[in-house]
Amino acid sequence: MHEMSLAEGVIGIAEDAARRENARRVRKVVLEIGRLSAVEPQALAFCLEVVSRGTLAEGATFSIVDIPGGGWCMRCSREVPMGTSYDDCPHCGSGQVQIVRGTERRVRELEIE
Repeated sequence: MHEMSLAEGVIGIAEDAARRENARRVRKVVLEIGRLSAVEPQALAFCLEVVSRGTLAEGATFSIVDIPGGGWCMRCSREVPMGTSYDDCPHCGSGQVQIVRGTERRVRELEIE
């Protein structure tokens, strides 16, 4: 389960930021997780709760912002929605769609005190 290693990385980022700012604890972490990122948001949320125990982020609120998938169709020259990494263009049926959105896995916001 790679969600556990992602959670460890997120907690590491949050703790580093809190220490840099001489904060006592992390209150809130907002993450952006793309639908095409191969991350299960519920599993990640569970792992964040487990990994945060005994850290500056223990008891923090974890929010996950869902980023929909999107691609650029090279044939029709427009952005199209994507549910999976291998979706064809819903307009022309072309398989030449390059992912432009939905693979995000980033910390968007931290609240510390």
